[in-house]
Amino acid sequence: MTKKVILPFLAIIAILTSWSQLHLSAQTPEERFNAYDTNQDGILSGDEMNAAEILRRLDLNNDGTLTKSEAVRALQQFRKNRPANPTPALNPTFTQDTTLKEQPQLLKPADHQIGHLITHPALQSLTQKKNSVLLILFSATCPISNKLGPEIARIEADYSDKPFTIRLVNTVPTDTQEDLTQFIKAHNLRSPIVNDPDQSLLQQLRATTTTETFVIDPANTLVYRGAINDQYGLGYTKADPRNHYLRNALDSVLNHQPPQIAATTAPGCALDLPANAPSNTTITYHNQIARLMQSHCIECHRKDGLGPFPLETMADLIDNAGMIRKQVDRGAMPPWFAHHPTGETSTPTLWANDRALPEADKATLLQWLASDRPAGDPDLAPVPRQFASTWNIGQPDTILQIPKPFQIKAEGVMAYQTAIVTTDFPTDRWVSAYEIQPTAPSVVHHVIVRVHPKGTKVTDHREGADGFWAAYVPGNASRILPDGFAKKLPAGAILSFQIHYTPNGKATEDQIKIGLKFATKPPQNEIHIAAVAQPRLNIPPGAPRHVVTKQQPAPFDMMLTGYMPHMHVRGVAFKYDITYPDQQKETLLDIPHYDFNWQLQYTYKQPKFIPKGSVMTITAAFDNSTNNPANPDPTQTVRWGSQTYDEMMIGYIEHYVPLQK
Repeated sequence: MTKKVILPFLAIIAILTSWSQLHLSAQTPEERFNAYDTNQDGILSGDEMNAAEILRRLDLNNDGTLTKSEAVRALQQFRKNRPANPTPALNPTFTQDTTLKEQPQLLKPADHQIGHLITHPALQSLTQKKNSVLLILFSATCPISNKLGPEIARIEADYSDKPFTIRLVNTVPTDTQEDLTQFIKAHNLRSPIVNDPDQSLLQQLRATTTTETFVIDPANTLVYRGAINDQYGLGYTKADPRNHYLRNALDSVLNHQPPQIAATTAPGCALDLPANAPSNTTITYHNQIARLMQSHCIECHRKDGLGPFPLETMADLIDNAGMIRKQVDRGAMPPWFAHHPTGETSTPTLWANDRALPEADKATLLQWLASDRPAGDPDLAPVPRQFASTWNIGQPDTILQIPKPFQIKAEGVMAYQTAIVTTDFPTDRWVSAYEIQPTAPSVVHHVIVRVHPKGTKVTDHREGADGFWAAYVPGNASRILPDGFAKKLPAGAILSFQIHYTPNGKATEDQIKIGLKFATKPPQNEIHIAAVAQPRLNIPPGAPRHVVTKQQPAPFDMMLTGYMPHMHVRGVAFKYDITYPDQQKETLLDIPHYDFNWQLQYTYKQPKFIPKGSVMTITAAFDNSTNNPANPDPTQTVRWGSQTYDEMMIGYIEHYVPLQK
C-alpha cells in the first residue's frame, strides 16, 4: 500500500485557496466536494475538477483521483493553519476616491409627492374603475429597463387578478413602434402602453429615470414611487434582489395599509424633461456637438454598436440627454479612470488610449444640453464617420471560434465560462494584431484569452500566476501592435477563453471568435504580459475599506508599455507604485474609483523604463460592506477565487523583450 503523506502546508496553500473558493454556495468541505462531483460517485477526476494541478497536489495517494476524505482532510488542515492577511499599508491614499455604483436609496416621502393628488388626464379613465393604478416607466433602449423586463412580466402575472390597473409608460417619445413592439415581445408583456408625447405625465409625476414605478390609489393619491427592486442598478448586478420595494408596496395597498417604504430612487437611464426656462447658446449641434460625439462617443454608441443606444444624430442626443448629462457630469462616460498627475485632463496625457473627455469638451457638451439645443447650420456638419462592417483590424489571416455556443440566461449573474480551442499551426506564428468578437456582444462583459504550449494542460494554469495573451472589454476588443512588435503563438498552441457573461433580460447564446493577423516579417520585440498578484486575500465581513498591498521586484531591466488592474465587484481603488534602486518613488497609475464593469488597459504613449531591482507595489482597496450595492454577501469573509463572488487582486503589466538576432 502506498504510504500517504501530508503535503507541506506552504506548498499547497495557493492551490487550496483557489479550490476552496470555486463554488457558488457550499460552505463545508463536504459541500464543496459535492459541488464538483458531477456524477456523484464520491471521487473527483481531473475532468470534473477542471483543475489537474489541484488534483495533483491534493491526491495524497497519487492514484489519479481525489476522494472526499482526502479533500476534506486537506481543507480542514488549510483552515486550521491559514495565515493572516498581509499587513495593510498604513494610511494609504487614493486620489478622489469615489464610487460610480448607484443603488436605490430611500427618500423622504413628503418631499417626493407621496400623499399628493395626481390629476393627469391619462389617469382619469383608469381610476374610474375604482382600482389602484400601477404605472411602470420604461425605455426600450435602456439596458436596465431591459434587465427588469422579466420581473415586470412576473408582476403582471402575479397581480393580474388583484385590484390594480397596470400600464407601461414609454418615457422616450421618439421611440419607434418597432422599438416598443420588440421590447414587449422580448419580455412577453401584456399591459397596454401609455404614450406621453409631450411628457406632461412624466412632468407631473416629477419622474427622474426610465425605471421608476408609481402606485396611485383610486382617489388619485400617490402612495408609492420608486424602484421595482434592487437587483440591478448603475454599475452592478445582483444574483437576486434583496429588497422587493414595488411588491411590498402593492401588498401593503392590498391590505389597506400605507407602504412601509413609500419612496426610493430608481437607478436607470436618467430622464431629460423639458426645461422651464431654456437658455440660449452659440454652440450648435452641427458646428461643435456632432464633432464631439464623433471624437468621443459613437465608436460604441452607434447602430449595431456596443453602446445601449446610438448617439449618431441630434435626435439621438435629445432622446438620451438626461443620461448623457448624468454620466458625463459624474465622470462615468467616456470610460477612463486614471487620475492625471496634475488633476487636469486637458494637460498632455501619458496614455495612448486616453478616453477622458477634455474639460473644454465637457463644458461645451453640458452647456449645449442645458440650453434650448440649437441645431445650427447643416452645412457646417462634419463628414459622417465610417466604421468597418466586419473586422476593425482588417481581414484576419485566420479566425478561431470556440467549439459551441454558450447559453446565456435572461436574469441574474453567471459564473465565468471556459472554452478551449486547439490550433494546428505546424510552426510558431507571430501575431501583429488580434480582435475578439462575440456573436452576442450585449451580454459579454469581458474575455481573457491565454495561450498554452502544445502538450501542456490548460488546467495547470493558475490565474494570477502569470499574465494573459489577449483581452476583450466593451469598446476595446482589438489590438494592433506597432511595427516591429508581435505576440508569439507557439506551434500547436491551445487557446483558453475565460468569458464573463452578464444577462440582460433576454435569454440568448454566444459563440466567441478571435481573428488573428500575422506579422509579414520577423519582429524585433516580443510583447509579454506579466502579473503582480496577491492571492492571500482575507477581507473581513462588513469591512468598508480593506486595503491590501503586494510588492514584487523587477527581475531584469523592463520596458513597460501598459497596465491592466483586475479585481472583482468589491474592488474600489487600485494603484501601481514603483520604488527605484536609488529609493526614489513614483506613482505609475492611480485608479481612484475602480470599476469592475470596465476592465480597461492603460497603454503608454512611450514605453517606461524600469531598471532591474526596482520594486513594484500594487495597492488595492476593497469594500465588503452593505454600502457596496455590488457586494454578493457582506456577511462573508472574502478570499481569492476566480468567480465574481470571490475576489482577486492582480496588477497586469505589459512589457516587451527585444529578440536576439
